[in-house]
Amino acid sequence: MHFIPAHRPPAEPSPAAWCFAFVQRQLLLPESNPQLLAAVDTAELQRLVTLTTSCHYLGSLAGHDCWAAELPEAPPGWEPTPLRSAMMAVDPTIAALAGRAAQVLEWDRSHRYCGVCGSPTEHHAGERSRVCTACGHTAYPRLSPAMMALVWRPGELLLARSPHYAPGMYSALAGFVEAGESIEECLHREVAEEVGVTVAPPVYYGSQSWPFPHSLMVAYTARWVSGDIVPQPVEIEDARWFAIDELPNIPARFSIAGHLIRDTLEMLKTGGEPGAR
Repeated sequence: MHFIPAHRPPAEPSPAAWCFAFVQRQLLLPESNPQLLAAVDTAELQRLVTLTTSCHYLGSLAGHDCWAAELPEAPPGWEPTPLRSAMMAVDPTIAALAGRAAQVLEWDRSHRYCGVCGSPTEHHAGERSRVCTACGHTAYPRLSPAMMALVWRPGELLLARSPHYAPGMYSALAGFVEAGESIEECLHREVAEEVGVTVAPPVYYGSQSWPFPHSLMVAYTARWVSGDIVPQPVEIEDARWFAIDELPNIPARFSIAGHLIRDTLEMLKTGGEPGAR
């Protein structure tokens, strides 16, 4: 399914549309079958829109309009579901759109007043932004870049867990980019801070929009160079080397961490090196 982003709806609405509706930041899924979030007909969409406190056009998916909506409560037939759980239950394309919808709604909620002078803001007609009615300051949907680093050496992966992870869950290292810092500089700094080791120049793997609440995760593999693991107090509960045939519980493939770890694992198992051409 091909998605075409846009911020203004077409003159002629599609007969059916995707409505990513949220109540208190939880996505509404059909009570009858949560895995079958599907496009709703025009009448149902109009009914939902009349209940919204915030509504935004996202674009079109396979010819169907897509909307993000915030509702005060769940209407009959719909069940509020934590976004992370919902994204794991639906098709990856739909999950990505649900994440986009959540970020647009969060931006709209948090920028109703100007961060410079405190005056009310209003939507810009020509782009997705909110403009201050007094000083003209413009606020766009916010993105927070973050790096993810999977450190490896032949036959082993360095995985860590934070205190907020599910019991037994380990993942790659991650951290937010600081002002004035490149993503690669962030990676070397965070790896050194979180586990005390040094790595070779990182190799790009891929990226993923991550709506918790508005991150852009940029993932790399990085070969270990030197140092023993010293977990950062408070931030890292445990970190260790795991043999590639004895991995702990790792994130599901719906997240880039799940893809990164599994794809790197397969490369190591076949004798290859992550990032090798």
